[in-house]
Amino acid sequence: MTVFTEGRHAVEGLMSEAAGQRSRDAVTILSGAGVLKPGTVLGCIIKGAGTAAAKAGGNTGDASISAVTLGAGAKVGVYMVRHTAATKFDVFDPDGFKIKSGSTGVAYADDLGFTITAGSTPMVADDGFDITVAPGSKRYVASPATGSDGSEVAAAILMYEVDATSADAEVAAITRDAEWNVNTLAYAASVDDADKRAAKHVQLAAVGIIVR
Repeated sequence: MTVFTEGRHAVEGLMSEAAGQRSRDAVTILSGAGVLKPGTVLGCIIKGAGTAAAKAGGNTGDASISAVTLGAGAKVGVYMVRHTAATKFDVFDPDGFKIKSGSTGVAYADDLGFTITAGSTPMVADDGFDITVAPGSKRYVASPATGSDGSEVAAAILMYEVDATSADAEVAAITRDAEWNVNTLAYAASVDDADKRAAKHVQLAAVGIIVR
């Protein structure tokens, strides 16, 4: 006897939503995300790459900066790295708040990661670099367990199957004020155990999507 397996239906797990279309938005799934099933937990790419340059007006010293990476807490905008001495510096986030200080020749890790290497002319107080964190594409992907572009934070649930294998695809998603049946959710491959799935449910709850 032939056995047929029924796939997931569109909007199958939606238990309740706000009146009208308040719980729904049209989102764009990033090209290369592949075929995503209804109920896939999505995250939005809100941060792009980080790029560094010497501060406006230039520096007295000729230290260099390299290996710029983003931490999970990185904000979009300009981080200021300012030397307080030849081998010491402070870092200020885009809102002007001072975060962790650092030292030349030692890999820095906080909202950002980078390394400043001394040159032939020492840096002086107020020399420094600006690191710009670009806005992300605002495309959605299946929310991974970890990351630094914002998509690691669950923010929506896909309502319909979509194929974004070779091109961006626009589709409806639940983004707020709704309840969804936990048994109909699908996750990124890296969200591979109960603890990671529970973390995604907490993230969804923060935007008003309750998993039951």
